[in-house]
Amino acid sequence: MPSLILAGAILILGLLGYGVGAARARAFAGAQTRLARLHSRPGYHGLYVAFSAGLPALLLLALWQGASLGLGNQGLGDKVPFLAGAAFLLALSLAGLGLALGRLAPGFRARIRVERLASGLMLAASTAAILITAGIVLSLLFEALRFFARVPLADFLFGLEWSPQTALREDQVASAGAFGAVPLFAGTLMVTMIAMAVAAPIGLLAAIYLSEYAGPRLRALAKPALEMLAGVPTVVYGFFAALTVAPALRQAGAVVGLDVAAESALAAGLVMGVMIIPFVSSLSDDVMNAVPQSLRDGSYALGATKSETIAKVVFPAALPGIVGALLLAVSRAIGETMIVVMAAGLAANLTANPLAAATTVTVQIVTLLVGDQEFDSAKTLAAFALGLTLFVATLALNVVALAVVRRYRERYV
Repeated sequence: MPSLILAGAILILGLLGYGVGAARARAFAGAQTRLARLHSRPGYHGLYVAFSAGLPALLLLALWQGASLGLGNQGLGDKVPFLAGAAFLLALSLAGLGLALGRLAPGFRARIRVERLASGLMLAASTAAILITAGIVLSLLFEALRFFARVPLADFLFGLEWSPQTALREDQVASAGAFGAVPLFAGTLMVTMIAMAVAAPIGLLAAIYLSEYAGPRLRALAKPALEMLAGVPTVVYGFFAALTVAPALRQAGAVVGLDVAAESALAAGLVMGVMIIPFVSSLSDDVMNAVPQSLRDGSYALGATKSETIAKVVFPAALPGIVGALLLAVSRAIGETMIVVMAAGLAANLTANPLAAATTVTVQIVTLLVGDQEFDSAKTLAAFALGLTLFVATLALNVVALAVVRRYRERYV
């Protein structure tokens, strides 16, 4: 809380600096109609002062807070160090405010400095994103290598039994555990395929209707209503799957003589497909709307019907974006956990029957890391191996999608 108050005070000084800097720039101009005297508009002068007053102090505050947490301290809880540090940061902010105001002049190149600073901030953000991604991959790789030092890679990738409940003593049952991940891969693939079998056709058809057939008023109502599905919490979908869809499937199966488990991959996949429909429909609709109207007009001029224009002009031209939408939906389906936990269960069954219980990689990762775990056992380290495998699979999926898009663009662009 003290650090938040300090950050708020620094931000207030920055806002104050923006107002004072912009007002001083207008005073240099003499009047609103004589801004041509200035090298940069008053807003850039204000931004320069605001950045000078707030940015250095906020960066030091973030470093200070991170160092305190890294050393095991409770943030900025100690009163004496906090008061001294707060006084220093406020003095630094005031000094930056004063120096920036002193540099303002009619010929001051505030726009150039602000744009350079903004470019530097964007470069820093991009670098941070890359470094964070690299850190995540390296942390997964390091822990996964520890796991593979205990469990052979071949046993993990091609083993047909998953039972990571290792014992604490050698005389207990299943003291070695079984870490064959094929049942998890099969369950993940089956649930994802069911979900995409629901989301892909419904989402694409909805996108085609909204883009090509619906009027402006209907589109303004239907698209937000459809996108509301993406805002429903996944736990709500899980309750719906467990309490409504799964019992309905079981009753329907009993009518036709099929044995449907109380927790089935089909129930989880169907509800997951409903959840990811907006990912397909909204993105595909935006991509098809971006297709130039001139392509449609040219098709109509050649005598094509509306449906032929959609199938042979609009859809092919929008294919790269549609592939991206489907890829995003697949990634969302692979990473879903709550629906599978509540509707498909935790049993690692190697089966191709969607009416049976199944589990996925993400569900097992959560299961392995729940509670107080010893991060030096094969059971816990298996979660990192599963995470690394999932990362590699998603990366391969992205590479395939990019190859498809690149090949398409070579044909149609």
